[in-house]
Parts: sequence; C-alpha cells; structure tokens
Amino acid sequence: QVQLVESGGGLVQAGGSLRLSCAASGLTSSNRAMAWFRQAPGKEREQVAVIRWIRGGTYYLDSVKGRFTISRDRIRNTLYLQMNSLLPEDTAVYYCAAQEGSGSYYPAREHEYDYWGQGTTVTVSS
Repeated sequence: QVQLVESGGGLVQAGGSLRLSCAASGLTSSNRAMAWFRQAPGKEREQVAVIRWIRGGTYYLDSVKGRFTISRDRIRNTLYLQMNSLLPEDTAVYYCAAQEGSGSYYPAREHEYDYWGQGTTVTVSS
C-alpha cells in the first residue's frame, strides 16, 4: 500500500521560509517522478515543482523559480520543498504526488500521477 505523508506546513509572514516534507512508503519503482502541487482557495490545483527520483532533474513553475527548491533523499525515501521569500500568493494546500513507471519525463498534469498525499496547509500573511 502506497502512502505519501506531507508535513511542514504552517503560518509564516511574507518573506519567511518553510520546508515541506513528504515521506513516501510502498512505492515499488525508482523510475519515477515526484512533484509538489498546490491549490489556493477558489483556484485550480497547479504544479509547483517536479523531480526525477534517480537523476534528480527538476522543473519549476515560473512564479517560484529562484525561491523554491525541490529535492529528495533517496535513502529516507522523502521528498522536500524548501520555500524561501514566501509571498501571500503562495498560500495554498500543498500536495505531494508520485508517478511510477513510464510516462512524461516531467509530468505536469494531475492525471499523470498515480498517488497523492493528503495535503499540508501553507498560509503566508502580509
């Protein structure tokens, strides 16, 4: 049984930092992509960043480039999102997602992912 468990969300002032974690268990393939998505109130879910698990290649949403960093610890099987210089518009529920096996190298759409976490809430105050 696959489980993705996010943690690290919270309330922070604009300009501050948070680090999100996603502990993965039950995934059977290292040939996978993992990503962070977010959904702000009243908006559609969007992909923030994606990483290839083995080689570590990454891709970011334009609005977070230079502020957010996605990374992974292959031994701990944990995905991270370091978020710096946070803005009020970064307020959202953040989800981690995993795509196993074949598919797009940097899958960008929700339906390309096989597994999802329950989400962790990030609130950035102005």
